[in-house]
Amino acid sequence: MRESDSQALSAADAQALAERVGASMWSRDHATRALNMAMLRIGPGEAVIRMPVQQHMLNGHQTCHGGYMFTLADSAFAFACNSHNLNNVASACHIDFLAPAHLGDLLEAHAQERALAGRSGVYDVTVRIVGGATVALFRGKSHQVRGAVTEGPPGSHLAAMHATHKTD
Repeated sequence: MRESDSQALSAADAQALAERVGASMWSRDHATRALNMAMLRIGPGEAVIRMPVQQHMLNGHQTCHGGYMFTLADSAFAFACNSHNLNNVASACHIDFLAPAHLGDLLEAHAQERALAGRSGVYDVTVRIVGGATVALFRGKSHQVRGAVTEGPPGSHLAAMHATHKTD
């Protein structure tokens, strides 16, 4: 959904759509679930996901391997950029590692949409230790491809929902 489309949905409808998209993606996202990630929140253009640092995620320095922190940030980015029910893929990503995470730390990635232009989007993800330091900053660029995440065009479920709840 781009700026002109987002104006067609109310805030409540856009939120409902993001939640539906998130549930649909989550059910098919084996990688995210295999790492014991948990979706805390999804909304239009944003997502918050948590992941515990586990033993198998530790590198030779006994800190969380950067690839796992990247995967957490990338997952939050994926949910945020697809939250409008238009299929998006990453076209570029960059991460800056700022501090280590250790066994038992609970990491939280908060992805936020920064810009949409045509078929491209820019998203920033902050990865923090819950109750502690920021450990990484991630920027992802998305590219819209053909199709929708869930069945029907963006917002199509809303018309059916309103028709079901219509009182005469």
